[in-house]
Amino acid sequence: MTPLSGAALDGKLRAFLAEDVGSGDVTTDWTVPENARAAARLLAKSACVVSGLPVARRTFALLDPDLVWADEAPTGSHAGAGSTLARLAGRAQALLTAERVALNLLQRMCGIATATRRYVDAVAGTGCRIFDTRKTAPGLRAFDRMAVADGGGSNHRSGLYDQVLIKDNHRRLSGGVANAVREARRRAPSGMRIEAEVESEEELREALESGADIVLIDNQTPETVRRWCALARRGPRAPVIEASGNMTLERVRAYAEAGADRISVGALTHSVEAADISLELEIQPT
Repeated sequence: MTPLSGAALDGKLRAFLAEDVGSGDVTTDWTVPENARAAARLLAKSACVVSGLPVARRTFALLDPDLVWADEAPTGSHAGAGSTLARLAGRAQALLTAERVALNLLQRMCGIATATRRYVDAVAGTGCRIFDTRKTAPGLRAFDRMAVADGGGSNHRSGLYDQVLIKDNHRRLSGGVANAVREARRRAPSGMRIEAEVESEEELREALESGADIVLIDNQTPETVRRWCALARRGPRAPVIEASGNMTLERVRAYAEAGADRISVGALTHSVEAADISLELEIQPT
C-alpha cells in the first residue's frame, strides 16, 4: 500500500474543507477575533487504536501554515479513554474552521484501526492475516486503507485496476471459472495476480486446474473451508486461500484455524463505528 501523502493528500483535504466551508465559516468569522490564538488537545473519549494523526495535522495546517503540533500517541498504539492524542496551537479561527473535517477523518480512521486490531487479535497465533475489501465510502478509500494497516491488517487490491478478482457475475458471463481465469491470464501483465471466487467444490477444482493464484472461498462453513484447503494444497503449486462472507469477531478464528491464509472482512470499512474524539480548546493571550 502506498500511503496518501503530498499533493494527493492535500488535494483530498482541500476538497473536504471546501465542501464544509463553502463561501466562508460565517459563525467563526463573525464571532472570533481574527488575531485570536488558541491551544488545544485532541482527546480520546473512548478507547481506540490510534490512526490518522498526520491527516488531522495536515488538515489544520492547510488553514494555518504556522500551526504548532505535537503527537502524544504513536500511530498503531492503544489509547485509553481520556488519553491525549496530540496537542496543537495556532490561529483560533483556523482551528475552529478545520475542526470538523479533521475530527471526522480522525474518528473514522481510529474506529477502523480499532476494529481491525480486534480481528487481528482474534486470529493471533494462527498465521492467518486479516484483509480489508473495496467496501469503502467513495473518496475515503485511501484513508480507510491507511487505518486498516495502522490496526495491523493488510490491504486487498486498491481498485479494479491492480488485481484480477473473478466473482460470481464474472463467472456467469464468461462461461465458468476456468474460462474466466484463462482469459484473464491471457490478458494480464506479468506479475498481476489472478484471484477466483468459488462457491462449490467443482468451481474450486476449476480454479485450481486453470492456475488461479488466489482462491477466494466465499460463504462456506469452517468445515468446508478446512476440506477445500486440504484439496487445494495437494498439488505442487498451492494457491493462497482466502475466506470471506459475513465474517464476525465470533466466527473469524474458526476460519483461520480451518486453514485460510487470509480472511477478508468488509465490516472493517463498511460498518465503521467511529471513535469518540474531541478538540478541547483553550484561549491564548494575543
